[in-house]
Amino acid sequence: MSAFNVISWRRPAVARRTLSQPVAYALSAAIIGAALFASATPSPLYQTYARLWGFSSVLLTLVYATYAIGVLAALLLAGRVSDVAGRRPVLAIALSALLAATVLYMVAQSVAWLFVARAVQGLATGLALGTASAGLLDFHPKQDPERAGLANGVVSAAGLGLGALVSSALVQLLPAPRVLPYVVVFVLFAVALVGVVLMPEPVTSRSRPRLAPERPRVPSSVRQAFVLAALAVTSAYSIGGLFFALGPELSARVFDSTNHLVSGISLFLLAGVGAIAQLAYGRRAAWFGAAAGSVALALGVLLIALAAADNSAAALIVGSIVGGAGFGLAFLGSLRALSAQIPPSHRAGVMSAFFPRRLRGPLHPSCSRRLSRTAARPRGDL
Repeated sequence: MSAFNVISWRRPAVARRTLSQPVAYALSAAIIGAALFASATPSPLYQTYARLWGFSSVLLTLVYATYAIGVLAALLLAGRVSDVAGRRPVLAIALSALLAATVLYMVAQSVAWLFVARAVQGLATGLALGTASAGLLDFHPKQDPERAGLANGVVSAAGLGLGALVSSALVQLLPAPRVLPYVVVFVLFAVALVGVVLMPEPVTSRSRPRLAPERPRVPSSVRQAFVLAALAVTSAYSIGGLFFALGPELSARVFDSTNHLVSGISLFLLAGVGAIAQLAYGRRAAWFGAAAGSVALALGVLLIALAAADNSAAALIVGSIVGGAGFGLAFLGSLRALSAQIPPSHRAGVMSAFFPRRLRGPLHPSCSRRLSRTAARPRGDL
């Protein structure tokens, strides 16, 4: 044999480096928080956009509504897609789209750009939150759905509040107010995308997904828990959305200030207290948290209404605290009760059916009606 015989060899397979399960769990929670952080980031700037480009409140209402339409479209087309295709590829697509939406906000030159950015953000947010919430249930180190529900509630409220506060501070205190808040968001999503590349894949049996319109389905085994959770979270996020719409204007009037930080702090107070209330409540009975939260929500709204009638700063602060506590507890109780009963193979689908009740984003004051949804009830599903 020739000394120059070619010896065939195969390079040994190198195992892909992945995050540990606790880190993947933390990453899923961070994606939820970042997505809601980003949804609140444009809020302090919408009036600036309206003055700069001279469009009406009706058009601004449509910009707000575009986000909700995008979320609903994502959930109708791809609500269960990560149960089939896997969590990692769906999260990678969603985060890439959120990065693109952030760039669109930064370079926006007219209201048409806002429509496109808000639509892309809505689609990507609907895809990311349903998938990341399923990831929380997949990656919890002790496979504890109640703890996963608590984490989901806390990071959701904290992300929403921090998004409003940080954006308000950047707009008020630093230059380039129409760019800098989105730079912060871009960095958050870029870091999250790197984490997703390294994330382990919890879905072991995967197939090619079909993007066909379908109503989010809920197995009959969790139907009762889902209905109760939907009622509680609808009331919590309806009132929260109303306050995010009217809160800045009310704060400016009550405190006699046009400072963006004043409105940002009032919004942060509502969402921040909601996050703290969930942590303080801990693992107590979920049904009691939902009930107590609903009562606190009603009392908080009453105090905020009195603040609006009397221009009372004290009533506004107390109402925001009480309403924020109710907001957090009602959401936590409903989510924990639902999370504990979702079968693993239906996690993304059920969470996608749950999220339309909360993923509206702050609504403009002139938007007096929410988008209506009708759904047939297939056999065995809600």
